[in-house]
Amino acid sequence: MKPQSEMRSKSSREMIRTIGLHAVLVPLAIVWLFPLWMMMVFSTLPENAIFSAQIQWLPGTHFWANFEQLQADTGFLRTLFVSIMVALVYTVLSVFLTSMAGWALARYHFLGKGMVLAIILGTLTLPYFVVVIPQFIMVARDFGLANTWFALIVPPLFNSLGVLFMRQSFSMMPGELFDAARVEGVKEWKIFLFVAMPMARPTIAALCIILFLASWNNYLWPLLINNQPDMMTAPVALGSLIGLTRVSWGGIMTGAVLLTVPMLVVFVLLQRHFVAGIAAGAIK
Repeated sequence: MKPQSEMRSKSSREMIRTIGLHAVLVPLAIVWLFPLWMMMVFSTLPENAIFSAQIQWLPGTHFWANFEQLQADTGFLRTLFVSIMVALVYTVLSVFLTSMAGWALARYHFLGKGMVLAIILGTLTLPYFVVVIPQFIMVARDFGLANTWFALIVPPLFNSLGVLFMRQSFSMMPGELFDAARVEGVKEWKIFLFVAMPMARPTIAALCIILFLASWNNYLWPLLINNQPDMMTAPVALGSLIGLTRVSWGGIMTGAVLLTVPMLVVFVLLQRHFVAGIAAGAIK
């Protein structure tokens, strides 16, 4: 057994290390959370108080009035519904699509597999602005699908990062397990759905968060492909409050708070799986 003095010394070093770590991280957390707190405070203030020389640190009582003005200007509840539906459907379809692509790249051997993987890796280096205009011309002019649910959801579905993420997860699984299932006569689609997908649950949860937030915060594509108020997403609705002669800061702050809440809920609910999925993807 170790001497008691050595154990006490080790415990003291761990305590000092913990205190030092918290001394660094707590101020950083405060710096990160401060803008979110002020956003929430500003959403409860009238506009003249937002730009007052005396900063107000505590919430006020003007949130409902700001929300009513936001709803009158943009029909925000409708845009919030559109954003939720688009993000949910996009996340489900994109996870399924990227999982199938990742499964094929991880478990099957076919002609041109290396080329396909190289192309997917290459797309990660392309700025989105390079492809958004050709994509818009194809969807809006050639297919005539502007102002539709299809245009909002389908064009951004394929996510290169998601494919590589799922490929890494499937590559780490024991191949003998799938070979045993094939020997038993299990069909390929059942192996994928009922064996591989449940084993990749932490990675899928992490990917769901990434894809949901990407769709939820997407501004440029919904702005380009839709010009009808009933198909406007919430970020585009908030952008419309910035005019040439008037900016509704109270409405923008209120809408920003309402847009932040679903992201926090999704992350809190899936936080454990998110951390596990990121950690699993980092190990080979």
